[in-house]
Amino acid sequence: MTPPRAAACALALCGLLAVTACSALSTPPTAPRPPITRPTSAPPHSPNTSAAPSSALTEAMAQAALVTHADLGEPWTPTQGAATWHDGVLKAKADRRECQRLLDALYADELFGADAEPRAVVGMDDEWNKAQMRYQVLARPPAEIDKTLAWLKGLPRTCAQFGATTTTGAVFGVQVTEAPLPEAGNARQGLRVWLTGQSPDGEPTTLTLDVAAVRVGEDAITVTNGGFGYVQTEATQTAVQLGAERLTEIRKQGRVEI
Repeated sequence: MTPPRAAACALALCGLLAVTACSALSTPPTAPRPPITRPTSAPPHSPNTSAAPSSALTEAMAQAALVTHADLGEPWTPTQGAATWHDGVLKAKADRRECQRLLDALYADELFGADAEPRAVVGMDDEWNKAQMRYQVLARPPAEIDKTLAWLKGLPRTCAQFGATTTTGAVFGVQVTEAPLPEAGNARQGLRVWLTGQSPDGEPTTLTLDVAAVRVGEDAITVTNGGFGYVQTEATQTAVQLGAERLTEIRKQGRVEI
């Protein structure tokens, strides 16, 4: 015979089980918990973050992608100001309307137009040969970049030779030919431009300009390297090659720590 105390315990246990079963039937099942994931080293950016998207070239990225005198080595140094030939020769009127755009672009140093932004620019001087280089990184829609490259490519035919008169009345003969560039970036065009005339004291003189424009993905770089003496085409080509590689790497990083 079961002792009274044991019977009471058994009845209490049965009642507890019945209550638990009813509760389980009346309560909807809870959703399974998502798996626990380890946090990454850098949390994702909030939608309200002020960081620029990786698809947009920022001013900091453009500055970081510049090629400087330190990259080119001797005899290149930081520029001491615009060369005398910039205003003395390039500020001129072409005798053919279709060639005026080239002179204006060279004088303003804006092959891709004045509205290309952001833009980073650096100037360098060749102390040995008294030449000067201007190097730029800028943002522009790829279709617009390719349109400009096509215009540059046609200049050795449309503006192979023409005349130009400076603001002081000096007359220069201009010759434009295609110049080779390394296989850098996605598309590129190089030119060599000669402006031959007389110096203020009547001596024959020739300004030689290397001009290079390159599309690197959705961005562009331009190089102008010129002077009255020897112009290092090798320096122009080095700047193009190194600059395209640097800009590509900067774009891969997506952002620049400053």
